[in-house]
Amino acid sequence: MQLVDRYLQAVRFWLPRGQQDDVIAELSEDICSEIEEKESTLGRSLTAAELEALLKQRGRPMLVANRYFPRKSVIGPALYPAYIFTLKIVLFGYLVPWFLVRVGLYVFDPVYSNSHSILAELARAWGPFWISLFSAVGATTLVFAALEFLETKSKFLENWSPSKLQAVRDHRRIPRVQSTVDLAANLVFIGWWLAYMGSNTIFDRGGVRITLSPVWRAFYFFFLATAAVHIVFAAANLLRAQWTTGRAVAKLVLDLAQAAGLCSLLRVNLLAEIVVPQLAPERAARIVAQINLNMARSLPFLAVGCALAIGLADVGRLFRIRERRSGIVQVAATVAMIAIAAATLLAR
Repeated sequence: MQLVDRYLQAVRFWLPRGQQDDVIAELSEDICSEIEEKESTLGRSLTAAELEALLKQRGRPMLVANRYFPRKSVIGPALYPAYIFTLKIVLFGYLVPWFLVRVGLYVFDPVYSNSHSILAELARAWGPFWISLFSAVGATTLVFAALEFLETKSKFLENWSPSKLQAVRDHRRIPRVQSTVDLAANLVFIGWWLAYMGSNTIFDRGGVRITLSPVWRAFYFFFLATAAVHIVFAAANLLRAQWTTGRAVAKLVLDLAQAAGLCSLLRVNLLAEIVVPQLAPERAARIVAQINLNMARSLPFLAVGCALAIGLADVGRLFRIRERRSGIVQVAATVAMIAIAAATLLAR
């Protein structure tokens, strides 16, 4: 029955989110009844080839899922689910970074916000934004219209094999290779951290000395502690390679704390002194100030990167491992997404 599970998983991917559970339950019962009927007629279990032929007769998973979408005319019903999926990726890849980068600049970079009027900036970006947006949507629509035309001529969507469907994924399973790599990487990091980063003077050789500000000690112990907690997580995942809701929430909190620490690191004027032979102290002081300023200006981009990474990895994991119809986990994931924004603002 593994082939049936893979077929149902493929159909689920293309279904409207609100109908997935009901449709898959109905389709699974229908397929199982058909299999039992054929096995009863034959007096034996179906072979792999017979089961594959039965599923192939039902149709490609995308086309089966398409029956539950409203009929559209611009893009034919066969390709409509794939068109919507691709359009979401295109819009997400353009709109979200565009929005987050500009919000981040205004929130975290006083120099940028003081030198740019938000209304003038929006007015200047409004035209190019819509031109790019319509270009992306138009190009995607044209590509799928061409595919629709080719499909009516060649019927290429009918040439498929159930045996080539993706294996069923267990979103709760934690790959042991991943846990082993995490464990080894954090052990190496702690060894390097203890050996080289414990002093405020992180480089002193050949007359060149780089010194960090006193606040570095707090960050030193903070990142040492988070690495140790990551080791505990990796060891626990090796012993019990299954995500639970509690463990996923704890991992989210840990990643949020680490992201907030990284963002804070860029705003504290971390670099205190640079000493280089034949470099005037005044010139060295200007270099130190410029480096600290550049670190502060890079904060919006780091904050956006952390928010995207945590949203896709940790919040995405919460949604993937949720039990069916579990409203509690959905609420927790929504609160977590709000916490990502709050943690980013607290780094200010």
